[in-house]
Amino acid sequence: MNDFFRGAAAMAALAIALFFLRYWRTSRERLFFSFSVAFLLLSLNWALPALGGTLASHAHFFRFAGFALIAYAVLDKNRRGKRRSG
Repeated sequence: MNDFFRGAAAMAALAIALFFLRYWRTSRERLFFSFSVAFLLLSLNWALPALGGTLASHAHFFRFAGFALIAYAVLDKNRRGKRRSG
């Protein structure tokens, strides 16, 4: 049952990644592309333990990279916004 919920979370994160990728294609805003990649990494974080293999024990690195990318994207967006308005 645990693998079922990991698969559902991976599918949801992949759907969100595709959602942000669609908005990036129309607006070319870096924030949307960064969020898309971050949710792709989170999808890998949940899918790898369910699939097993050698990367399954290191799946937490994908989660850390995803959250770090989200934090960087938000900081980058705020920094670029202040430069334009100032």
